[in-house]
Amino acid sequence: MQAAAADGGPAGPPGGGSPQQIADLLRSDRYIADDGLATAIFLALKISVPLLLEGEPGVGKTEAAKALAAATGRRLVRLQCYEGIDSAAALYEWDYTRQLLHLRAAADTGRQAEDELFSPRYLLERPLLSALRAGGAAVLLIDEVDRSDDAFEAFLLELLSDFQITIPELGTITAPSPPVVLLTSNRTRELHDALRRRCLYHWIEYPTQAREVEIVAARAPGLPLELLHEVSAIVNRLRTLDLYKSPGISETITWARALAALGLTRLDARAAATLGAVLKDQQDIDSVAAMFGSLLAEAAPGD
Repeated sequence: MQAAAADGGPAGPPGGGSPQQIADLLRSDRYIADDGLATAIFLALKISVPLLLEGEPGVGKTEAAKALAAATGRRLVRLQCYEGIDSAAALYEWDYTRQLLHLRAAADTGRQAEDELFSPRYLLERPLLSALRAGGAAVLLIDEVDRSDDAFEAFLLELLSDFQITIPELGTITAPSPPVVLLTSNRTRELHDALRRRCLYHWIEYPTQAREVEIVAARAPGLPLELLHEVSAIVNRLRTLDLYKSPGISETITWARALAALGLTRLDARAAATLGAVLKDQQDIDSVAAMFGSLLAEAAPGD
């Protein structure tokens, strides 16, 4: 786990730190990061600035945060954003049911218990408060922030600027040191410039065919290498088509595992029956099935 600096602040990346060391750390958790992503994560750790990761769904944005937490010994705290999310769902809520039971129990004994209702024992900690309390020992993943609305985005901007919140009944809670913060966005809407300026930024592309083979081999070890090359070649080709939903890396991994489970060591016509592992829309499956023979020919070694 990352140690604290002498002044109580974060000590920066483990082992003194460099982008290559970050890449090696992530690789230890089977996450293959390119130089750009490794550098962005290194800087987020080094200068304690949130990192905004954007890219198509399935390119590994969420997995990057998970791998970073696991590889550095930090606790992953995940806030999954959705339409209509508000600060109460993200920060804290009071456990009204237990408060009511407490009042009833006090009434039965003739005690006055109103002053005890808003104590920490009745506070339901949500992800943002949990991450603030953990400070530098946590990786805070604010996932799919583009699904939230403008008001919540403005709230996040204030929180990420100060890393503190005020609970009227309890006072101000300040992070002992800033948590590592990664935000992800699929660009379903444009984020405001104010939030972007508060963050480091990195766009994650779909991997090259060679890198995707490396990723799948790390995530699903033991699969035939020839199969991985052919699967990756076809998936890369699928991403150039006008599909309703292009396959992400997780779909590539699932498809390779499904093919291996059927005993296939190379792609052939039988693989057409497994397209539901890599494509998640019937229209896409029908379109690809109709051209599957030509895709196999393209992916064949030597072509």
